[in-house]
Amino acid sequence: MRILRIGTRGSVLAKWQAESVRKKLFAATGREAEIVVIKTSGDKMQQAPLTQIGGKGIFIKELEEALIEEAIDLAVHSVKDVPTDIPSRLMFPAVCRRDDVRDCLVGSTLANLRNGARVGTSSLRRQAQLRHLRPDLDLRDLRGNVDTRLRKVESGEYEAVMVAKAGLDRLGLSKRISEVLSPEVCMPAVGQGAIAVQCRLKDTEAGDLLAPLDDAETRTAIIAERALLGALQGGCQVPLGAWARVERGELVLDACVCSVDGSQYV
Repeated sequence: MRILRIGTRGSVLAKWQAESVRKKLFAATGREAEIVVIKTSGDKMQQAPLTQIGGKGIFIKELEEALIEEAIDLAVHSVKDVPTDIPSRLMFPAVCRRDDVRDCLVGSTLANLRNGARVGTSSLRRQAQLRHLRPDLDLRDLRGNVDTRLRKVESGEYEAVMVAKAGLDRLGLSKRISEVLSPEVCMPAVGQGAIAVQCRLKDTEAGDLLAPLDDAETRTAIIAERALLGALQGGCQVPLGAWARVERGELVLDACVCSVDGSQYV
């Protein structure tokens, strides 16, 4: 019986997510797996803004190539990093139960940020929505892993940073949160808070093993959000947010599109 190889990016958060999948897989099936770290284009180009280096796909391309080349058997992705077009030879048998979809601020609440306060985030979507709410803020591109971003606040270089709450929750850093922003204040990214596991289409064994990890309600919500993303041709270069969920048996989808400067919001 083969030991499955789970591919992941090398950040602390990405490895946590891969380890979570490994544990869930073992608990559900008794199948052993090992973690294989693969550096992606997005990890190698930390200095440039996401809008300048291709946006979506840069965090998963090398993982998908490793799957196709059979260097790994599974790949764990944050759904928000997955473009709408995926290779025809690959599939997603498992979309794990979604964690918190919301964004949050570390360092200060939105109301307590002074005029002209420097706030860091790499997301054009977050920047546009913050500009809509607080056009006085000094918003800066800030990339890097979670620890790097939090240190920018500790050092005083930034008064606040804006990140996904799910990432802080997973790393046990929830106490660092100054304010959780509701979707009415800041609409989440498509797929935010969800983890998906990818494998080769022909690898029916892996697909069957992953089936118990799939959460039907999360998958339904993700399909709806990604359909909207595809229809509007959104990505890292379009300030688009969406949040779908099942309420009382019905699918509800909220979404927003903003101009980059935040002056227009729909």
